[in-house]
Amino acid sequence: MDRRKFLEKSSHIAGGALLAASLPFKLSGMTPLPPGKLENKKVLFVWGGWSGHEPEKCRDIFVPWLRESGAEIIVSDTLDSYLDKEMMTTRDLIIQVWTMGSISSEQSNGLLDAVRSGAGLAGWHGGLGDSFRENTEYQFMVGGQWVAHPGGVISYVVNITDREDPLTEGLDDFSMHSEQYYMHVDPNVKVLATTTFDNRHAGWIDGCVVPVAWKKYYGDGRVFYSSLGHVAADFEVPEALGIMKRGIIWASESRYGMKENWIKPVY
Repeated sequence: MDRRKFLEKSSHIAGGALLAASLPFKLSGMTPLPPGKLENKKVLFVWGGWSGHEPEKCRDIFVPWLRESGAEIIVSDTLDSYLDKEMMTTRDLIIQVWTMGSISSEQSNGLLDAVRSGAGLAGWHGGLGDSFRENTEYQFMVGGQWVAHPGGVISYVVNITDREDPLTEGLDDFSMHSEQYYMHVDPNVKVLATTTFDNRHAGWIDGCVVPVAWKKYYGDGRVFYSSLGHVAADFEVPEALGIMKRGIIWASESRYGMKENWIKPVY
């Protein structure tokens, strides 16, 4: 089914089977992940939506790693999880993998309130950046919205634009063969990586530089987003997996770390 025709409503069946398999991961030349940062962190991992982005396979990459890192994790395949006020107020981190579909105002308010109040939020590709197209407050929280991927699956380069930030320290530019996301982006985000479009598939965007990964705040909550991760195999690229894991760790410190102050619209 084409993702533009996807009209599936969110599932109301709680829970979800968890496979033990996890992809091997090496950080290559990157600075190692800080140990212990996820220990005892309370995490909600919500997955579902359009199946073309392989949310189940992606779940089985990140959930075992989170558990091995000591996180206390709830895995759910329903947006009704956002209605549980008691649970949401105790979350340190919410990871959402839910492309398209629809979200009720009550579900949306549960998520928005939790992040505004200090819970971290992290996600990738359409699972966070193309979730609920009719909900502009949700997009305001994320900091961007997918609008196109000219050419579909193509080869392109990701450029690291901030080599001093802990999330990208030691990381060099790298290549991807996947969807190159063209996004509308909030200027009040700290951009960590970008990609440059050429004229092969849409001549009028030749030379346009678009953010790939950023971090921001929504209220008191830290938000991390990466446009990488069209399918689970994309995370076999060490840099793509590494920056996502670092972003998850950063977002998980939302209630505990010092609030960073920036407005950096130039990238």
